Amino acid sequence: MNRIRKGDQVVVITGKNKGQKGEVLRVDGDRLVVQNINLIKRHTKPNPQANQPGGIVEREASIHISNVMLFNSAANKGERVGFKKLDDGRKVRVFRASGEVVDA
Repeated sequence: MNRIRKGDQVVVITGKNKGQKGEVLRVDGDRLVVQNINLIKRHTKPNPQANQPGGIVEREASIHISNVMLFNSAANKGERVGFKKLDDGRKVRVFRASGEVVDA
C-alpha cells in the first residue's frame, strides 16, 4: 500500500517547485506526475496518423516521491503519512501529527 496515490493532493517540499500544490495524476513506483508541477518543454514530431501536430509541447515531468508530502486540508499544510489497522480489519492511511484518517 502506497503512502501517496493517484488523486491525492500533495505539496512539493523541495526543488524548484517548492511550496506548490497539485493533484497526483500518475504514480510509477517511486516517481509520480503532479498536475502543473515540474513542467518541461517537449519537442514533438508531427504524427499525421494520430492527427497530432508537431511543435513544442509543455507537459508535466515526473518528480521523486520523497520530494512531496500529502496535503492535509484541515491543517492547511503537508504532513507525514503512516498506516493504522482499524477494528474491522481495514488498513488505512493516517496523518502522523493529528492521527486523522486520510482514507474515507
